[in-house]
Amino acid sequence: MSSLHISPNIKASWTSRASFLPLLGCLLVGQSFLAACAGTPEDLRSGVKKVVSGVDEQIFLEDNIEKQLFHPNVIMKRGEAFFEKEEYNEALTEYNRFLDLFRNHVLAPYAAFKVGEVQLKLAKSIDRDPEPIQKAITAFERVRKDYPGSRYDAQAQQKLEDCHNWLAQMHLFVGQFYYRRGSYLAAAHRFEHIIKTYPDRLVAPDALYFLAMSYHELGADDWSRESLVLLANKYPNSTAVNDGNSLLAKLGGAKPGPQVAHKSDPSPIADIGVAAAGSPVSNLFSIPSPSGLGQAFTACRLGAWC
Repeated sequence: MSSLHISPNIKASWTSRASFLPLLGCLLVGQSFLAACAGTPEDLRSGVKKVVSGVDEQIFLEDNIEKQLFHPNVIMKRGEAFFEKEEYNEALTEYNRFLDLFRNHVLAPYAAFKVGEVQLKLAKSIDRDPEPIQKAITAFERVRKDYPGSRYDAQAQQKLEDCHNWLAQMHLFVGQFYYRRGSYLAAAHRFEHIIKTYPDRLVAPDALYFLAMSYHELGADDWSRESLVLLANKYPNSTAVNDGNSLLAKLGGAKPGPQVAHKSDPSPIADIGVAAAGSPVSNLFSIPSPSGLGQAFTACRLGAWC
C-alpha cells in the first residue's frame, strides 16, 4: 500500500498553524502568560493561579491595610514611636485617636495616662504658659475618673501632685516678679492665691512671707504683722521664718507666742477678696499700684497667665 502523499506546501501550512495556536492562546489569556507558555505545564498552571488570585489578593491587601491603620496595637505603637522620638504633638494625636476609637480597650488607661505625660513634656518651665500643665491635670483626672482602680490610678494621683506643685511654683514666680518690679498689689494677689489654693505646698511659707512684704510696701503694716505671725506658727520649720521674724521685729512686733497665734486665727488672709465694699480690704484692692507701670491695677483672673 502506498503512503499518502502530502504536498510540502500544505505540510508547512499545517505546521505553522499548529505552532501558532498555543501562542494565540497565550495572547488571549494575557501578556503575563507568555513566559509560562514557553515553559512547562506546571509553569502555565502557576501563571493562571497568580493572575486569578492577584486581583483578589490586592483587594484583600487594600482592605487589610485600611484595617491595620486603625488597629489598636498599630495606633499605640505609632504613639509610642513618636513619644520616643520626642515628637510630642504627633504622639498626642495618636493617643487621643486611640481613646476616641477604643475607649474600653485594655490599653485605654495607659493611653489616657500617656496623654497627661505628653502634656507634661510640652510644659517647658514655670515661667512659660501654664496651659500644658492645666491640660495635664485634666488628663490625669480623667484617668482616675474613667479608669478607677487601674494600675495607672496611683501614678496619675502622684502626677496630679506634681502638677499642682508646678502651678504653685509658677504663681510664686509671677508674684516675685511683680514684687521686684514694685507692683506690690499684683504681687499680693498672687501670694494670696497660693495661700488659699495651695496652703500645704512647699512654696506656701515663701508666699506668706512675700505677702507680708507686699503689705508692708503698701503701708498695711497691721496686715503684714498678722501674716508674719501666721507664718511663724503655721510653718515654724520653714526657711522663711527667720526672715519673717526679722521683718516682724522691724515693724515693732514681738516674736509671736502661742497666745498671739490664737488671736490670729482665723487670719485676715482667708477673708481677702470677699470683704464688703468700703472695708479696708476692698479699699486696698482698688487703689492704684504705688509703682511699676504707673497705672491702676486690674486684678488678674485667678489662674490666668499675667
